[in-house]
Amino acid sequence: MTDEARPGFTAEPRASLSLLDYRRRVADLYAAVRSAAPEHGWHLWREGRDELFRSHPQSPIPVGRRAVFTGLPHYPYDPALRFVAAIEPVPSGGVALPHSGDGTTSGQAVGVATVTIGGALSEFTVFRLDQYGDALFLPFRDATAGSETYGGGRYLLDTAKGADLGGTETTLVLDFNFSYHPSCVHDPQWSCPLAPPENRLAVAVRGGERLEPR
Repeated sequence: MTDEARPGFTAEPRASLSLLDYRRRVADLYAAVRSAAPEHGWHLWREGRDELFRSHPQSPIPVGRRAVFTGLPHYPYDPALRFVAAIEPVPSGGVALPHSGDGTTSGQAVGVATVTIGGALSEFTVFRLDQYGDALFLPFRDATAGSETYGGGRYLLDTAKGADLGGTETTLVLDFNFSYHPSCVHDPQWSCPLAPPENRLAVAVRGGERLEPR
């Protein structure tokens, strides 16, 4: 989505500074999450994101819908969906992540995390994105996709945007209560990278952001 497609932002430097401010606020929000107890951090995260979506010029909610926006729907917090996962290395190789619209996002698989969800082992590949300063990215699609959540999946980590739940040199905190939808769910003008085949799960991950219950 170009700056011209963002309502009210058609000229530099206004667009770039506004986007910088949005990303800074997201990074500050995740810093607060990392310093808090998990469930308290989840409440901070929900409140902070709702405020950004409601009021910030870079919100993915279209301008005409912000006045009636009442908050993003979520599953209840489930402590069983929080993991400190070892990231096992994988052979290097490029990947082109599919998009909701035109284009792809290029990257490299850097490691695999294995966790147990709903009694089943599930593997997730973590990617390093070539065009975003080697940021780490974890998209996934689970059995709720297409009904309870967006059919293209959700995101858990995106360090280019400050979405980082913590970890060490060999581990990452993967708390699926912090899963969230890509921007294209809120406005189809966005073309968002989606989960590749290796991150499409047979199990349901009922944590994080969801679609409005039917």
